[in-house]
Amino acid sequence: MASEGARTSSEYIVHHLTNLTTGEGFWTIHLDTLIVSGFLGLVTFGFMLLVARKATSGVPPGWQTFIELIVSMVDTQVRDTFHAKSNLVTPLAITIFIWVFMMNLMDLVPVDFVPMTAEAMGVEYLKIVPTTDPNLTFALSLTVFAIMIAFNFKFKGVGGFLHEALTVPFGKWLFPVNLLFRIIEDIAKPVSLALRLFGNLYAGEMVFILLAVWAGAGFAWVPAAAALSLGWALFHILIITLQAFVFMMLTIVYMSMAAEHH
Repeated sequence: MASEGARTSSEYIVHHLTNLTTGEGFWTIHLDTLIVSGFLGLVTFGFMLLVARKATSGVPPGWQTFIELIVSMVDTQVRDTFHAKSNLVTPLAITIFIWVFMMNLMDLVPVDFVPMTAEAMGVEYLKIVPTTDPNLTFALSLTVFAIMIAFNFKFKGVGGFLHEALTVPFGKWLFPVNLLFRIIEDIAKPVSLALRLFGNLYAGEMVFILLAVWAGAGFAWVPAAAALSLGWALFHILIITLQAFVFMMLTIVYMSMAAEHH
């Protein structure tokens, strides 16, 4: 609540949006982002590994069915979009969708639960939603970008990649314009990937925090704030799923574009 300690509403909001950090300047490391994202990855994919090891033929048990549905859905999207041959794209898409979804899902944890628990343990700041940190979303998008560039060289070769960059779309005589457009296009891909995911999750977290501030303004506002928080949480389930799906689909599209010859 906004009445926590002696904080004003502004101090409360800033506190909940501040990362646990170490280091200074360019070398500042957001420890909470690394810890939470790493923990979610280990737990989620470790659990999937255990389910895979115990997988049975015939009628699968509950968790195996659920995981198989997700894998089948992603594999279908890859087959429909990516028409080259690669053993990397489907595992990459599955990893992105599930990991981003799990990190987004942390946005549904009550906004005061983690900060208050951390303060009780002597930790002043702790954010639970890794995808509200642009450092993480840009790390994901730049990784996708690096793989996309590698795919360009793998499927087209150095000569094919340079020919495409210098001659598409206006022909070889306008190669400076073609190159400029290609640079802008390629830079826009990781930037848009990162900012779309960050912006949507940051805005969603901000709404939850503002509703908590409203609830802390007085007991009379608590029922209305609680009802709105529940409604926003239900709607936010769609947002966190959609953002994970969009990130995954754009990754598949970028890999497909990198593997196709113009």
